[in-house]
Amino acid sequence: MFEIGKKGTPEAGSRPESSQARMDPSPPRSSSAPSSREAAVIGPSIHIDGDVRGEEDLLIEGEVGGTVQLKNNSLTIGPNGKVRADVYAHSIYVDGFVEGDLFGAERVHIRKSAQVKGNVTSPRVSVEDGAKFKGAIEMDPQAAQSAGNRAPQRSAAPQQAPTKPAQPSPTPQQPAVAKTGAAS
Repeated sequence: MFEIGKKGTPEAGSRPESSQARMDPSPPRSSSAPSSREAAVIGPSIHIDGDVRGEEDLLIEGEVGGTVQLKNNSLTIGPNGKVRADVYAHSIYVDGFVEGDLFGAERVHIRKSAQVKGNVTSPRVSVEDGAKFKGAIEMDPQAAQSAGNRAPQRSAAPQQAPTKPAQPSPTPQQPAVAKTGAAS
């Protein structure tokens, strides 16, 4: 009976416990490496030009140009990722290439394989030895927060732009009517 319980427990119990044990250590790892936690992924063959917004963590392995807004979530730019955008996120981890300003509400971590050309604004900033960085660093919690509040205004501007082209379209009709009236 002791051996049966011993055999049954390790076989049956070890599989669920090992998968649970793997799940339990993931949250501590996610705080130091958010890419281990489940996140949306922009793969290496994907190219995006425009605004990227979301309410979940994101891993970029492809190319993104424009703006990236993940105000309450973390962004990881993988070793193959290329971002030419201003980035607004809760936490930002850079392994790849970034050309643009980084605004982290909590932290920005530039790893040794990273290349960053732009300014960093966050209360907590770390740059690993070996990383390539060209820009300024501002470690002010209020500045990072106010920068996050400016982010939505940039996305609102393109919505107003389509209304301007609609106004010039009546103008060509008016000269056409004037020509018709002049010809009569």
